[in-house]
Amino acid sequence: MIPDDRARVGAELLPRLPASNSMRIGYQGEIYSYSHQVATELFPEQRLCGYPSFSGAFSAMRDAEVDHLVLPIENSTTGSVLPVLNRLVTGSFHIVAEHMKVASHSLLGLGGADLAGIRRVFSHPEALAQAERTLARRGWEGVPVHDTAGAVRIVASEDDPQQAALAHLSASALGLVVLLENVVDRADNTTRFVVLAAGEPRVPETANKTSVVFEVLHRPGSLALALMELAARGANLTRIESRPSTEAWRYRFFVDLIHPPGPDGLAKVFNPDLVTVSNLRMLGSYQSAR
Repeated sequence: MIPDDRARVGAELLPRLPASNSMRIGYQGEIYSYSHQVATELFPEQRLCGYPSFSGAFSAMRDAEVDHLVLPIENSTTGSVLPVLNRLVTGSFHIVAEHMKVASHSLLGLGGADLAGIRRVFSHPEALAQAERTLARRGWEGVPVHDTAGAVRIVASEDDPQQAALAHLSASALGLVVLLENVVDRADNTTRFVVLAAGEPRVPETANKTSVVFEVLHRPGSLALALMELAARGANLTRIESRPSTEAWRYRFFVDLIHPPGPDGLAKVFNPDLVTVSNLRMLGSYQSAR
């Protein structure tokens, strides 16, 4: 279970949102998936809409089918969820909150199935990667599918005792039993989720963390100079990752940083403009969940 101080409800994480019981919350996956659980924790009174793919979820945001998206963006074992990270720079939306979810997968199979007889394990590619060494040690073949809860549904429908699913133990409600718990390579396996909203980013008074993306000049030392400038302005970088830009062999840098709270705190870092970066884009300011 997540400690109480990390399982804050949506009203605490999203202080600037209006109190409404008619918001539509999108997520990627099916009921009993991790994304569905997090969406339920953050928005217990809202209408939830699941989408089979990340592209479908982002399209729903662009088409105003949903008011917010709840999506995984990073895992403590496997790193960034690239289909989400890459799409953050392709549309008019921004991060308004983050949430940490401990992901301790369980192996779910048919009633009466034996661990020694398991041959194939179905799950989302991220979940399989988080248990890669454990699966290899037991000789289980990982079979990627669109969703952890979807994997449970597939295994239940095919009725093969040699098949199992890697998912949250609550997904056993879809027709399987728990054969083995804590099937992960690291006991601290945790996924960081973000909540996205449409429109230009705003800076709530409680926001002490900001995500940005930028490019630097293509010459020696450019990135180091940019990081030094951010540090000199009091930014505490908690994450940096390079991804290909729109030009071959040029890269953009995704950065998360901690700063004094509110608009004034953010201004101390970014006003006046940074001289060492270009194409700077704010991806959202929000309250750190750490």
